[in-house]
Amino acid sequence: MTKDSGAFRTIGELSKELNIKPHILRYWEDQFGMLRPLKRAGSRRHYRPEDVEMVKTINRLLNEEGYTIKGARKSLSSRDKVPVEAAHDAAAIPMAASVNDDGRAMLNELKNIRDRLSSALSQA
Repeated sequence: MTKDSGAFRTIGELSKELNIKPHILRYWEDQFGMLRPLKRAGSRRHYRPEDVEMVKTINRLLNEEGYTIKGARKSLSSRDKVPVEAAHDAAAIPMAASVNDDGRAMLNELKNIRDRLSSALSQA
């Protein structure tokens, strides 16, 4: 029987679903402050859908992308600082605020190269 995607998961259910040992999930709770499943009577953990997504993200960062715990923590905290709308719209992040003079020159050069490539492709 498969649970609805919005249903809470126990640590055992999440462990089986994602093939991650329960002790690893408990360790990640200690290492990643933003991962806080609900704890019911007897300290039984219940992972909300957003906790499940967080575990999936942590798993991907650590086991697929090769991040260290510290690097994954930093990556997750930097994602939290960018507004959701801006995370999906690169134009919403002001480039000039984070780019120095050398960076601006490089950016202009890259735009020039892009424009020349676009022009060459349209003529081909």
